[in-house]
Amino acid sequence: MSFTVIIPARLASTRLPDKPLADIGGKPMVVRVAEQAEQSGAAQVVVAADAPAILDACAAHGVRAVATRADHPSGSDRLAEACQLLGLDGDDLIVNVQGDEPLIDPALIDAVADLLQKQPLAQMGTAAHAIKNIEDFTNPNVVKAVTDARGLALLFSRAPLPWWRDGFAQGVTQLPTSPAPLRHIGIYSYRAAFLRAFPSLPPAPLEQCEALEQLRALWHGHRIAVHVTPHAPGPGVDTPEDLARVRALFD
Repeated sequence: MSFTVIIPARLASTRLPDKPLADIGGKPMVVRVAEQAEQSGAAQVVVAADAPAILDACAAHGVRAVATRADHPSGSDRLAEACQLLGLDGDDLIVNVQGDEPLIDPALIDAVADLLQKQPLAQMGTAAHAIKNIEDFTNPNVVKAVTDARGLALLFSRAPLPWWRDGFAQGVTQLPTSPAPLRHIGIYSYRAAFLRAFPSLPPAPLEQCEALEQLRALWHGHRIAVHVTPHAPGPGVDTPEDLARVRALFD
């Protein structure tokens, strides 16, 4: 199986300025992400950058990068441009690894890429793991995934799903057990032709309500395969506090 990892890297960040360049153990975060991805089975790992500073940091550490426009409204638009720049199309497989995941498991990257080999109906793949506590189940910042018998996504939502009709009558005091609730992990695989066309799909009302871009694919009838991993992913970096926690792991 041959696939390409693309890491979108955007310099502007409201919660953590210059996030891709944040130092983690002597290397920029985006370089740490790329080094993790290079341990997967990817044929190539490419950073899709929006600023010369990111391109320079990648070049200094031997990481391949391409320059993309700075005005893309979403990561998907940046990925689509990178596909075009790299000449990827048709059934070429792409894995989108977020640029703020310096501890991403290479085995998870391989598993999400492999989904599209196993699921011919799917245009996208992603991952999830079991939710273990009530706090995550009820937290709207924890996105839930619901799948069918074939492991294809039925829905992604910020709401607690599945909703146990009778068990929650007195409030959420325990987790449903069948099916177990799943926490969505923000890693995606795509068929390149679909990824290049995705930004042209009209935004979906459900996508806009939930602020979840993957719902656009489901709304327009495309299927998303879901790999359920037994392991929670390593911590990502969204805030200065997250960065401090991850830096401590490299000390």
